[in-house]
Amino acid sequence: MANTRAIRTRIKSVQNTQQITKTMKMVAAANLRRTQSGMAAMRLFAEKSQELLDTLLAGGKDYDNPLLKPRETVNRVCYVLFVGNRGLCGMYNHTALRYLQQQLAQETRPCSVVVFGRWGRDVIAQSGLNVAHTFTEVSDTPTMDQALALAEYLKRMYLSGEVDEIQLVYQQFRSVLQQTPVTMQLLPAAPEAKNEPAHDYLFEPDQAAILENVMELYVNNTVLSVMLEAKTGEHAARMTAMSTATDSTAELIDTLQLHLNRARQAAITTEISEIVGGANALKKSRQQP
Repeated sequence: MANTRAIRTRIKSVQNTQQITKTMKMVAAANLRRTQSGMAAMRLFAEKSQELLDTLLAGGKDYDNPLLKPRETVNRVCYVLFVGNRGLCGMYNHTALRYLQQQLAQETRPCSVVVFGRWGRDVIAQSGLNVAHTFTEVSDTPTMDQALALAEYLKRMYLSGEVDEIQLVYQQFRSVLQQTPVTMQLLPAAPEAKNEPAHDYLFEPDQAAILENVMELYVNNTVLSVMLEAKTGEHAARMTAMSTATDSTAELIDTLQLHLNRARQAAITTEISEIVGGANALKKSRQQP
């Protein structure tokens, strides 16, 4: 009885865990749908912004824009690491962190790191990274206000000369089952401009002023796009991890149920043996003169 009681307690505990993992899977799936739709809409907007920027930069004209013009000497680089707000998403956060560490190991220039996300304060602190700032006010569905807060901070760092180059490190969303760590240069902005003759457009007030506004829009949209892509990958990884955990708990419950049935059968067999043995002993005692 003691053994069956322990197994029943274990089954109940695993069932409670299964309910938690199922709930987390459903929450991650809902967040994934929201961020994925936002990411798709942002991609369309980014494509149009890219077309406008290509038009402005067509012909290879050299514009004196501080966000576009590379520094002659890069003395300091800032890496922006995008991680989640919490764990329970497989190796998503650890993969991004290890990828950044590999990038920094190959970097010969002085570096600083800006972390976007609440995950792993202790882990990041123990990693030895030179963290300049951490953004912790991050929602599961990033907004433009959150993107502007990060973008303005990075632009101030770059324009003030505190850093000469800014790289974004995040997990690129490829599918629900695959996220790949990548690096993207944010500043100086390096759009893929087409060196083609400009079309016959009229720009008001002038092409340089419009380019300045478009560059601000380009940087802000790039930050928001990366935030959405990183969050989409995080929710996908968490949904996959919780799905795997739910399947594992189901298998464990089946195994425990089998052990419980065997223990019950053994207990019943023992009781029957004891009853039969007692009956035989009683019968023998009655047959004796």
